[in-house]
Amino acid sequence: MAEVEQHGEQDIEKKIEDTRERFKNELLQDLAEKYDSRDVEKLQTDDALVEGYLTWRLYNVDDALKMIDESLQWRKEFGVNDLTENSIPKWMFETGAVYLHGYDKEGNKLFWFKVKLHVKDAKTALDKKKYVAFWLERYAKKEPGMPLTVVFDMTESGLSNIDMDFVKYIVNCFKVYYPKFLSKMIIVDMPWIMNAAWKIVKSWLGPEAISKLKFASKSEVQTFINPEYLPPSLGGTDPFQYNYPPLCDDDFQTPMCENGPIPGEEETNVKEDELDVKDALETSFNSEVAVKPKKVLFCLYIIIYIILIMKQHSASLCHVLNIFLL
Repeated sequence: MAEVEQHGEQDIEKKIEDTRERFKNELLQDLAEKYDSRDVEKLQTDDALVEGYLTWRLYNVDDALKMIDESLQWRKEFGVNDLTENSIPKWMFETGAVYLHGYDKEGNKLFWFKVKLHVKDAKTALDKKKYVAFWLERYAKKEPGMPLTVVFDMTESGLSNIDMDFVKYIVNCFKVYYPKFLSKMIIVDMPWIMNAAWKIVKSWLGPEAISKLKFASKSEVQTFINPEYLPPSLGGTDPFQYNYPPLCDDDFQTPMCENGPIPGEEETNVKEDELDVKDALETSFNSEVAVKPKKVLFCLYIIIYIILIMKQHSASLCHVLNIFLL
């Protein structure tokens, strides 16, 4: 809001139009080779997308255009619009090294990277990058305009798990490819031996994003994330266990509202399920007749029937019930 007030709505609208016009005149000559036509169409129709690039580049149209050019070329190179679950090697989903789950205290979705599960391998580098792109694009379509908080869980990780090329790619995803997507990046339980590596990461982020980088110990991470969304290994109480299939975020665990997860939604779902079962049982007798009286009569008929059987055969109640249930 502060950025909008500072520049003014009319000024922003003008910059959006200027950006589109210059993109069309200066960058679209080789459309078939450079960009995916679907991305070009979205850029021409989605004001929020263009404003995202402008905001990230402090409303400098020249810088925004460079960012757009790089971003759209990357999207075509990686085939981002066509990435599906089936286009990613199954074993990558099975490792649980990368996934979406839970929310931070500000209501931003958590994007987890379990660093100890990552091993540098040039043969799988491209697939791993597409895997990250798959999750980001999936989230962007489900929750357009909603930022993410990246959590690098470095518990039990070592130098063999650090892949600086992969980390730089992740940084670029938020710095270039998905503008305004990053809420913060939390580095949890970082071994001291990796201090030098993360100083390099800071330089990659640049001044506009350096404030988003947060370092936290296991005890300090609760400053950003409540225990309910932290695993026991980080001092939390979240019982979530990653498992595949299916994709763990199919229902995003907890629906989003303006300020994050809707409180008490889990209890509401349970109650709704109970009502659904009740309705199904009741309507199965007769959907056109009042249900509750019908249920009472049905139960009375059963009781009378049991009593009659007992009198006729002089049987015990338990014996009759066993016969009836069988």
